[in-house]
This record gives sequence, C-alpha cells and structure tokens, in this order.
Amino acid sequence: MIAVIDYDAGNIRSVEKALISLGEQVHITGDAEKILSADKVILPGVGAFGDAMANIRRRGLEPVIRDVAESGKPFLGICLGLQLLFERSEEAPGVAGLGILKGEILRIPEAEGMKIPHMGWNSLHLQNDGRLFRGIREQSYVYFVHSYYLKAEDEKIVKATTEYCTHIHASVEQGNVFACQFHPEKSSDVGLHILKNFVEL
Repeated sequence: MIAVIDYDAGNIRSVEKALISLGEQVHITGDAEKILSADKVILPGVGAFGDAMANIRRRGLEPVIRDVAESGKPFLGICLGLQLLFERSEEAPGVAGLGILKGEILRIPEAEGMKIPHMGWNSLHLQNDGRLFRGIREQSYVYFVHSYYLKAEDEKIVKATTEYCTHIHASVEQGNVFACQFHPEKSSDVGLHILKNFVEL
C-alpha cells in the first residue's frame, strides 16, 4: 500500500489516479499510523512553501515524515514535496523546511523571453545513475509547474537536471528518499515509467 500524505496541498488526486492506473492500492491520508504502516510514502503538492510547512506542523506531520525518511522505506517528494524536504526557501524567508536533505530553494531568475512560473515540458539530463530513471532515455521530456527551483548542496544526490533561465536540479535521490521537481503524474508515459520504477523499489 502507498500512502499519499494529505496536508491540504493541491494536486493530490492526480497522483492517486496515476498510481491506481499502475495497479497500486493508494490511501490519501494525514493519519500518522496509516502513513507509518504503508509500504511506500509520497509527499506531493502544489502551493506555497510557507503555507505548506505551516499545515504540516499544524497537523503534527513533521515527526511522521522524519520517521518515514529514517525508516528506510521508499519515500518520494513531488514538486512542492521536493522543496519541503530541503532546509529553506526564498519564497518564505525565516521558515525552516523539513531539512531531511541539504540545500535551498531559490526563485527562478528573470530571463528575456522566458515566463515565470515555468509551466510546460522540459527535457532532462540524467546523471549519477538514478533508480527512478531506469529505462528512461536521456533528454526525455517531463512536465514542470514552478517558480522556485532546487539548488542541492551535494551534487552527488542530483539524478536529473534541466535548463530554464538557470541550471535546475530536477530530481534527487539519497538512500530511500527520492524527489522530483517535475510532475511524473502529468508527464505521460515517461512519468508513469518513473512512478513504476518507484513502486517497484
């Protein structure tokens, strides 16, 4: 069973739908016991960093997420879920992230002819042999929606990058913790393949 953490963020149902299409049993839940008893856990989300951290703390989910990350079971952050795993974000100065992974979330810089938020399909450069990307071809396209991007402290955890106004760390992996800035659940067959790789870990 896969637990999808519910903390009042957007875009949770599309993750559920994609997983069900892969034949998985999914529970959308904010219940600590159900999250901790799941085989795998996903932290999805679209929204603002500060509001999301406030919701996570108000619901008492921060220690639960830490327990999952330390348990060794596969854990996946998607979009805002990736950002929350890191230490801080320029979107919410003074608000501490979960700090499970080291790095910061920065505002995508302005560039002539480029729109922010970054919305649309971008190709991935794959590196460091990421387990989510087994069977995925170099320069495969995935779908992004974001105004802020990850700069990880340790380049070795970065498994995919993309270019949009700047160099973006698009996916990371450290031990049992995985995260994608893009939306695999909205990225057609490539995205479903990435989710399938996760559920088969």
